[in-house]
Amino acid sequence: MGSQRAVAAARGAEVDTPRSTDSPSPALQQATLRLSQRCRPLPVPHSRPFEGGSIRRLANLQSPEKVSKGDGMRGLAVFISDIRNCKSKEAEIKRINKELANIRSKFKGDKALDGYSKKKYVCKLLFIFLLGHDIDFGHMEAVNLLSSNKYTEKQIGYLFISVLVNSNSELIRLINNAIKNDLASRNPTFMCLALHCIANVGSREMGEAFAADIPRILVAGDSMDSVKQSAALCLLRLYKASPDLVPMGEWTARVVHLLNDQHMGVVTAAVSLITCLCKKNPDDFKTCISLAVSRLSRIVSSASTDLQDYTYYFVPAPWLSVKLLRLLQCYPPPEDAAVKGRLVECLETVLNKAQEPPKSKKVQHSNAKNAILFETISLIIHYDSEPNLLVRACNQLGQFLQHRETNLRYLALESMCTLASSEFSHEAVKTHIDTVINALKTERDVSVRQRAADLLYAMCDRSNAKQIVSEMLRYLETADYAIREEIVLKVAILAEKYAVDYSWYVDTILNLIRIAGDYVSEEVWYRVLQIVTNRDDVQGYAAKTVFEALQAPACHENMVKVGGYILGEFGNLIAGDPRSSPPVQFSLLHSKFHLCSVATRALLLSTYIKFINLFPETKATIQGVLRAGSQLRNADVELQQRAVEYLTLSSVASTDVLATVLEEMPPFPERESSILAKLKRKKGPGAASALDDSRRDTSNSDINGGVEPTPSTVSTPSPSADLLGLRAAPPPAAPPVPVGGNLLVDVFSDGPTAQPSLGPTPEEAFLSPGPEDIGPPIPEADELLNKFVCKNSGVLFENQLLQIGVKSEFRQNLGRMYLFYGNKTSVQFQSFSPTVVHPGDLQNQLAVQTKRVAAQVDGGAQVQQVLNIECLRDFLTPPLLSVRFRYGGTAQSLTLKLPVTINKFFQPTEMAAQDFFQRWKQLSLPLQEAQKIFKANHPMDAEVTKAKLLGFGSALLDNVDPNPENFVGAGIIQTKALQVGCLLRLEPNVQAQMYRLTLRTSKEPVSRHLCELLAQQF
Repeated sequence: MGSQRAVAAARGAEVDTPRSTDSPSPALQQATLRLSQRCRPLPVPHSRPFEGGSIRRLANLQSPEKVSKGDGMRGLAVFISDIRNCKSKEAEIKRINKELANIRSKFKGDKALDGYSKKKYVCKLLFIFLLGHDIDFGHMEAVNLLSSNKYTEKQIGYLFISVLVNSNSELIRLINNAIKNDLASRNPTFMCLALHCIANVGSREMGEAFAADIPRILVAGDSMDSVKQSAALCLLRLYKASPDLVPMGEWTARVVHLLNDQHMGVVTAAVSLITCLCKKNPDDFKTCISLAVSRLSRIVSSASTDLQDYTYYFVPAPWLSVKLLRLLQCYPPPEDAAVKGRLVECLETVLNKAQEPPKSKKVQHSNAKNAILFETISLIIHYDSEPNLLVRACNQLGQFLQHRETNLRYLALESMCTLASSEFSHEAVKTHIDTVINALKTERDVSVRQRAADLLYAMCDRSNAKQIVSEMLRYLETADYAIREEIVLKVAILAEKYAVDYSWYVDTILNLIRIAGDYVSEEVWYRVLQIVTNRDDVQGYAAKTVFEALQAPACHENMVKVGGYILGEFGNLIAGDPRSSPPVQFSLLHSKFHLCSVATRALLLSTYIKFINLFPETKATIQGVLRAGSQLRNADVELQQRAVEYLTLSSVASTDVLATVLEEMPPFPERESSILAKLKRKKGPGAASALDDSRRDTSNSDINGGVEPTPSTVSTPSPSADLLGLRAAPPPAAPPVPVGGNLLVDVFSDGPTAQPSLGPTPEEAFLSPGPEDIGPPIPEADELLNKFVCKNSGVLFENQLLQIGVKSEFRQNLGRMYLFYGNKTSVQFQSFSPTVVHPGDLQNQLAVQTKRVAAQVDGGAQVQQVLNIECLRDFLTPPLLSVRFRYGGTAQSLTLKLPVTINKFFQPTEMAAQDFFQRWKQLSLPLQEAQKIFKANHPMDAEVTKAKLLGFGSALLDNVDPNPENFVGAGIIQTKALQVGCLLRLEPNVQAQMYRLTLRTSKEPVSRHLCELLAQQF
């Protein structure tokens, strides 16, 4: 018998060793142990239990080393050994074909195979498939294994089906019957195997068959913890594949209650499921907020010894903590004061623990600790309502900027980009400017340098613009080619936005062209031409500067384009200097002519004909150039046509006609900036928050026409993810109307020309529905409105579908507001219609006119709407914003309160102490004063209080109140009908944690209303 086996083995044939099928082999026992361990509660549940484990499990079952130990599937071990010993691909294929023929004959034989043999042959087929060969038989045998009562046979059957059976197989019905039997068996091991199979196959037919049963298993009181875990993750898999098949209505409350489960593994799986479900139906799962905060509080406050089974390198339940923090980012701050206070305590505890010395030097400890910290910071940024936490988060991230670990430096820079957009933490971010500049210069990793450039862009304001632009220009000379274009766009945007004088802006852009001309897009040098054309005071300086730049031996073609246009329009302003006389200008430009592209040559020909009009003495020279055969017979039609037409024009037309035709270009109409849109397209999806400037920069408004209207995306998910939650914004459907002398306007945009005035025009307006046509405002509408009383930009509303950002500016009784609607899903919004409604008598008090937006909003896209506002007289109630659209065939609607309050039309007024008290006495009638004494709801910080009062709109008067800790302010509310003077006094009592606020105005309703508005901010 032994000799027969030796001969058979030498021939590569299989030897079937009889063994008892009742006692599993040691290898199968090990596999059973591994699967039972997989069914145990794990800190990190996986949504696909078999994913990544199939090959390992199969290899463990048939490792050749087990042969000597009496492994039950000896034939499988021998076959694998033969495959490994093959010297060539042809030998391997030959051995496999021989084995396939043997298995096929066994399956087709008259003798019925026992369960052990089927399991062994199915394992071989599975191994052959994993080697990359097609398997077209054996599926029915695998299905038959599902009906076995032995765990090892059932496990191999499910493994084969999970790997080889596709969702369209004809065997799905048979498989579904076997799964249904296992789910009904109440055997937890069999139930887990069945749930794993459903999750791995994940077909719609399986979803239809079991979507109603799995929630019942999940919430059943007699289900074991391992089954609940598997059921939650299986349901999550089905929901991701076919959301419409998962009916959660009746199970919602019980699924949310799983967050209170005593088993941490069940809680972890439930959090993963709820996080996904609440993105579509946030209101249904809103009760999870308090439970999540409660569970997070218990984890954060626990010691590493309290949760021994779920402590990872001295960090209690890190994965569950991260998942809970991400779940909370799906909702706005809790409305319940107790829940919010408990959550703030949790966040403070995490920040405090980050300052403690590490309990282990292992990298796993620091990774788990930092994962919780960064997710905590993401939640703080998402809420954007706790100034102290935002500043602490910024300081904590600042410690990572010089960390030796590259990944931590990257994440710190990325998170600080978002923090820089918050009005509460912007100043704290600016304190790290030197460290960020050093990172830009010295970092070895290009991705970290890119994040440093993003942070410099985000923290830039009027106080540091010149320093940041100078450093970015210096870095541009040695920057990686992959990010040069992006840096060029950022420098151009910052130079335009924060230009104190236009000569600095012209110098910066010309220097930009000199350093990185190949990466300067048309949008950038177009902008220089528009600004110079529209500003008389900079034309002479620009002509002189560009003339000097063109004298360089190596001059970039973009510089030639700028020089050709500016000298053609304003060369006469420097023609009085012999060094830049008309012949010298022409000679300098023409020396570059033959080195340029066709487009640039065409521009220079236009400059030449302009020279004939500006400088008649150059007419003969220029006509000679135009008559040259290289021009009149040029192979390029455009150049030939220009040369012929310009030559004829200069020869035939009289001086007056020539002057009329070639007169100086008029000022360009102002249009929305396209440089920022180009930068966002360059950055790709998820970059909007890094490019946004949602701060209110009042020092900038008088010089550059107010804050540049860009999408506001304060709310941001994890530092390594995106958050406008939003993707890169396409060119908006309704471009904003720049005002005054704003540099950030686009002269060559394809969009319609905007009206330069701030007031609304009749053709921009459309009729809004009346209050009776819309539903009531959402419950948190008042809370969202209060966030904007002292600031003009931020995220007004956000749920799993839609994000609405606001950026506004007000002057006297006029205002302009930009609303940014972001589609956070991958599905297009249909019939998208935002409208503004005037409740009550507001129509006679406040005029709001808007433009329509596109009726379709693509997934991940953003559209913009402009509102022109005029305050006719004092008002007490804000207008309503009604947003309606269809998502996936379902009608969606919400009503918000538009953040337009009476204090937005404040005009700050400086007053001497004597004048203040005199006016204060004049407003002494009882109805003219409103006073409120209230308890502080936020930490009493003098700087934060000062910032809020300034944001409220009044001017702060120094040395007026005898008590230096008190705040005194004055302002005038500007309306079209009248002006309302306002004086205020805020008296903080730090010991008692109380405030007394007194306001006096010339109108009683205004006094009470302003007092209520301002008191809610403290």
